[in-house]
Amino acid sequence: MAVPARKTSKSKKNKRRGNKKLTVPPFSLNTSTGEYHRSHHYSLEEIKNRKK
Repeated sequence: MAVPARKTSKSKKNKRRGNKKLTVPPFSLNTSTGEYHRSHHYSLEEIKNRKK
């Protein structure tokens, strides 16, 4: 089994993990209801008022 020869320093470890971060999903303003919702997703008002 592979074992590292030396201990990985905190700075090396944190540099490697620097790209692993949370991102905020994009929101857009719905002009008909005036509410923000996720892009390419229905807002709650559109689901309630949708014709069946």
